[in-house]
Amino acid sequence: MTAIPLRVMVLDCWDQIELTVRAETPVADVKARALEAAKVVRPASDYLVKFRGAEIAEGDTTVGEAGIVPNAGLIVLPKRRNPAK
Repeated sequence: MTAIPLRVMVLDCWDQIELTVRAETPVADVKARALEAAKVVRPASDYLVKFRGAEIAEGDTTVGEAGIVPNAGLIVLPKRRNPAK
């Protein structure tokens, strides 16, 4: 299979991480790699991934199964919102 370039915005630090993955890569792995590259210390289980505004069910879902296309933009954000002060 061919490589798929992705742009992953990690909302905690407003960093855009560029990754290249294969279609058979689990979405959970993409999330973990993006969080690691952004140096986020909270566990990956505290975050969710969105593509085109919809949450992607991680489980065993792969990039290809989720319909993620080359150069797509994903967002990794906390599952729980931070309270306003």
